[in-house]
Amino acid sequence: MQVVQCEICPKLCRIAPGQSGECRIRVNLDGRLTAVTYERPCAVHIDPVEKKPLFHFLPGTPIFSIATTGCNLHCRNCQNWEISQKNPEEEPAYRLSIDRLIRLAKEKGCLSVAYTYTDPVVYYEYALECSEKARAAGLRNVLVTAGYINPGPARRLYRVTDAANIDLKFIHDRLYREICRATLKPVQAALVLAKEEGVWLEVTNLLIPTLNDERKDVRRLSRWVRENLGAETPLHFSRFYPRYRLQNLPPTPLETIEEACRTAREEGLLHVYAGNVPGSRWESTFCPQCGAELIHRIAYRVYPPRLEDGACGKCGRKIAGVWK
Repeated sequence: MQVVQCEICPKLCRIAPGQSGECRIRVNLDGRLTAVTYERPCAVHIDPVEKKPLFHFLPGTPIFSIATTGCNLHCRNCQNWEISQKNPEEEPAYRLSIDRLIRLAKEKGCLSVAYTYTDPVVYYEYALECSEKARAAGLRNVLVTAGYINPGPARRLYRVTDAANIDLKFIHDRLYREICRATLKPVQAALVLAKEEGVWLEVTNLLIPTLNDERKDVRRLSRWVRENLGAETPLHFSRFYPRYRLQNLPPTPLETIEEACRTAREEGLLHVYAGNVPGSRWESTFCPQCGAELIHRIAYRVYPPRLEDGACGKCGRKIAGVWK
């Protein structure tokens, strides 16, 4: 009986016949790896694009969002653990062919399709083939991912991806290993590669009390983003709430989020945002040159942008992003 190795993510699972890899959904059937959730999403929704979160990509537009069960990471704080940490047979799923998905997205007035909620790395074939067909049909493609993927598969997927929000969960390898059962360097490589391939990129860092919320860690992470991805790359600091296996920790204090935003700006990042903090001034987009408020946001409500052809309506400075 043949053992097969999966090469999509850095875990490089060696999978015995009848067994699955760590993601739970790629199974060795008769010596061939089969993604058993192909065209079988467990979540299908229409979201505001800001929920991904993407703040510099087609603001205020609806995005058709899908996910299947499974994940190649096992984060102790996962907010979608009910589907990401389930076996495929444990969660109801829909039959949704790629052609029907694209048809539905267009009928509902969506401009983009998001591969999200769990991680498109694990339903790679579905996400890739859907992205290819969606782009041919005039739709944009968005990845919401932890970025734990090998360079070859990543490059192929990025070439049909328009925008991505990639988590940079920690700036320390030790915490990736302890909290996520993963490692840091492949995520950093995936971020750099996305930028090289021309994907519009935004980064999210979840600030977890006692783990990664110290100012020195925020400085180090912000500096890495600026030096490797560019000062125009939006960085979202998201507020932690107790979930799954990290319910012993408190929610992130609002003061910690705001201090992190200020610190990232001090490190030279031009677009820094607060997540899970409705009503914060750090939800809105400001011109880095004249300080004018360009996009006012409250949670997922977006007020008409004060942009003219992607530039500040007051001083004319170009603002990085995809605006139309």
